[in-house]
Amino acid sequence: MTRCFSLTTARNQRYRSSFIKAGLRSTTTDLQDGTVMHCWVPKTLEDSKPNLLLIHGLGANAMWQWGDIVRKFIPSFNIFIPDLIFFGDSYTTRPERSDAFQAQCVMRVMEANSVRKLSLVGLSYGGFVGYSLAAQFSEAVERVVICCAGVCMEEKDLKEGVFRVSDLEEAARILVPQTPEKLKELLGFSLFKPPPLSLVPSCLLADFIDVMCTEHIEEKKELIRAIPKDRKFSNIPKINKPTLILWGEHDQIFPLELGHRFKRHLGDNAHLVVIKDAGHAFKFEKPKESYRYLKTFLADLQDLQAPPSTPCPIPNHENRISSCNGAEKIQP
Repeated sequence: MTRCFSLTTARNQRYRSSFIKAGLRSTTTDLQDGTVMHCWVPKTLEDSKPNLLLIHGLGANAMWQWGDIVRKFIPSFNIFIPDLIFFGDSYTTRPERSDAFQAQCVMRVMEANSVRKLSLVGLSYGGFVGYSLAAQFSEAVERVVICCAGVCMEEKDLKEGVFRVSDLEEAARILVPQTPEKLKELLGFSLFKPPPLSLVPSCLLADFIDVMCTEHIEEKKELIRAIPKDRKFSNIPKINKPTLILWGEHDQIFPLELGHRFKRHLGDNAHLVVIKDAGHAFKFEKPKESYRYLKTFLADLQDLQAPPSTPCPIPNHENRISSCNGAEKIQP
């Protein structure tokens, strides 16, 4: 039976309308190699504003993942929000599935929009892409924010018990859910205190899956398989840009151990902030704290350029408490 009304589609349209009202426009860039990239870009590029690239993770499209903070950043930044390949309206006929290829495609979109300098925020899978972009195009990147992305994971971590789900194929079935039961599992892994999932109507979950998760299913699973493939800590490049690492204290997808590993890898150029009483989806569980740290780190970007050899500056905040291993936690 045909579905008469889709709550997910309605919300998608609301996000689209809010992006347009915020001063963004929807663009499609043909990279002339079998790859087409969709990206939200400013209607007018203002030279007086720094450029900020927001890179989404797995799951819903970019509008859903960044819709809550776009209006807050629009007054201070030229905002660019791409759909990564196989999400939204972006796709490729090429066989590459690595985060490095995703990063190259995103950078080509930036160049097509005359962007030569940018800062970026990468969320989960988008953090892998963002870090790769910063490593490959160092001269173009000013500041980097990586949110709950296991950039410093290794392939052997899957066998050594680092992850709650060690079977990569099962992880892919959860991260690209095709049934309400799998979507409930994903919510359970993503949230520190998920709602009573047994009370969430399956019809709502099925509606979300139908709109957001039924295209490019195998290709998205290939993206997930490509993350740990032959990944070794010794091969992970080290960037020298001021970097903020944000992590949920109770992340069950990329455990906090990987955040500490990432901080040690980058040294004094990076600052790790642990969001207390939050999981992988800390941006949604603790939106005010998350935004406050992003704003502090990115504020007055042109005036706060730090030399590569200096520690990343994060001003003191009244809600911050010290923790071990160079990390900090935010009190709710």
